[in-house]
Amino acid sequence: MAELNKPMVLVTGGSGFIAVHVIVKLLEKNYRVRATLRTMDRQEEVKAMAVSGGATHIEDLSFVEADLTADKNWNQAVKGADYVIHVASPTPNRIYRNENEMIQPACEGVLRVLRAAREAGVKRVVLTSAFGAIGVGHKQHVGPYTEEDWSNTEANIHPYQKSKTLAEQAAWEYIRQEGGGLELATVNPVGVMGPILGKDYSHSNQIVRQMLEGKLKSVPKIYSDYVDVRDVAELHILAMVRPEARGERFIASSAENLSTLEVAKILRRHLGQDAEHVPTRELPNLLVRAAALFNPKLRMIATLLGQDMSTSNEKAKRLLGWNPRPAEEAIVATGESMLGIIKGETK
Repeated sequence: MAELNKPMVLVTGGSGFIAVHVIVKLLEKNYRVRATLRTMDRQEEVKAMAVSGGATHIEDLSFVEADLTADKNWNQAVKGADYVIHVASPTPNRIYRNENEMIQPACEGVLRVLRAAREAGVKRVVLTSAFGAIGVGHKQHVGPYTEEDWSNTEANIHPYQKSKTLAEQAAWEYIRQEGGGLELATVNPVGVMGPILGKDYSHSNQIVRQMLEGKLKSVPKIYSDYVDVRDVAELHILAMVRPEARGERFIASSAENLSTLEVAKILRRHLGQDAEHVPTRELPNLLVRAAALFNPKLRMIATLLGQDMSTSNEKAKRLLGWNPRPAEEAIVATGESMLGIIKGETK
């Protein structure tokens, strides 16, 4: 039975890749956790994912049905919560007919959560934003991005990145205008790798899967920073409890800029025969841009070609004492997890 004297944290989107790791860390640190789900039939699945991630005190995990697109149950969700970690957001996996199908739910959803948190007397909300709200749409940018930077929503950027930017800006504006005593901090992850605990995983993980299955014969010339999901979860909790985090943004990154081909080489180096289908060549930029005209799934990738997407993690390390794993460790953990999923599906 849950101990009622433990602090309560509401985690939104509880079945998601980052959210489950946040839940594991919170339970480990002796918090009660209430997680929102769009459908309650995933409760046992999320519990199983948390256990596979090493969670103890599963009796301290409960669920409430809530959807970012509707007001129903949000007041119940935040009732009695000391903190909210708002992870839920539309993801780039779906093909959208127009950008507002992604932007509107993200902006309305974050405001719905903030209003409910303020009314319930929550101390602080930690919003999972993204590098997509910091470092896209700047063709001439040189050098690592910091928390002072914002993506250029007037440029040709993907609706997902635009949604993350506008949703985070809406959150900060709400806190300034209507937040009262409610505090806000944001965590802005780069490409998130690490152990996969269930069927929900990040866009970066999807690329690793495509490499391992031989579905990518060559890779685009994209240079990105990466971070381990376990370190992203840790940073959320530091941003939740540390006084220094109030009103601050934090880039979650190992601050190592790797090409997609370098990611492929890491997989080949560590996974041996299991990585035999991983590509060894890069695609010319011109070919990717041409293919993106006909394949909607390539459009976000095409906008990132030739961009400097390096980041600094100095602020999180200095203010919060955060110390992320190397990117290579995170990438290998993704590869090993993904192999387990692939082999499990083919049995």
